[in-house]
Amino acid sequence: MPLHRVAVIAPSPVSMFNLAIPELLFGKVEVDGGPGYEVIVCTPEPGPIATTGGLDLYVGRGLEAVEGADTVLVAGTGERYEPDPRTVAAVGRAAAAGGRVASICSGAFVLAEAGLLDGRSATTYWELAEELRRRYPALDLKGDVLYVQDGNVMTSSGYAAGIDLCLHIIRTDYGAAVANAVARGALVAPVRPGGQTQFTQTPLPAERGEVCADTRGWAMRNLDKPLTLTDLARHAGVSVRTLTRRFHAESGVSPLQWLLHQRIERAKELLETTGLPMDRIATASGLGTADSLRAHLVRRTGLTPTAYRATFSRLTVAA
Repeated sequence: MPLHRVAVIAPSPVSMFNLAIPELLFGKVEVDGGPGYEVIVCTPEPGPIATTGGLDLYVGRGLEAVEGADTVLVAGTGERYEPDPRTVAAVGRAAAAGGRVASICSGAFVLAEAGLLDGRSATTYWELAEELRRRYPALDLKGDVLYVQDGNVMTSSGYAAGIDLCLHIIRTDYGAAVANAVARGALVAPVRPGGQTQFTQTPLPAERGEVCADTRGWAMRNLDKPLTLTDLARHAGVSVRTLTRRFHAESGVSPLQWLLHQRIERAKELLETTGLPMDRIATASGLGTADSLRAHLVRRTGLTPTAYRATFSRLTVAA
């Protein structure tokens, strides 16, 4: 079986993490006793290139390596940058020749500049999403997903989402068994669905006070109970209005928003660490019913409880 050739284009400065992902994952693919991919790193100006970590990295191949590649993957910088016209032209030629084109993080700006995202669904790192949408309004931005495939064009969010994109490519080329074997070898999560959210809205603001700390602790110990604003205020010994004001000042959210967040986090923990049925998890986290658990989890993570457990369960790892 001929090697699938992947040309990884490194911008300057390049994120070393972005650049390491394709080499690490594609390099672990074995098919019929031999490698499944040939990975070539290239750049518009061969030689030392800057990295976002402050180091220089030597890249010896120029953009001629893109010619004839089965897949062209543009790595990102982790931040906004102006696409090099030579890279834009090379990526455009690769797509016109029928090759698969992909990007990690801010590499999506190169694909967009080449016109490859016009009328297509695409994504990028969430901090850059609004600028990508503003600069290239013809694309359909999916701003809160891990990766998107639209025809022969693929884009991913930043950092670890590049891992998900590369595993998706491996699964597309060689099947789920090979992709999951690579994931196990690299000690990363198995192939995750691209529609899963980037979880950018999950963390709460840092708490800035301790007036309501006792009440927050009490609520955490009683998440399985149907707590109300009145219950929280009674425990704190203040009026509902005073509790709401103090709670927001310390936590950045309302008491009920904070409580819902903690319930969902408890449900996620139980999905990861236990084999409890969904109705038991819903009750233990205070979300009521399995249907309510499903609705809240899908809204927060883009995954059903079953899919979340399959993706993040620690039980298999422990076993």
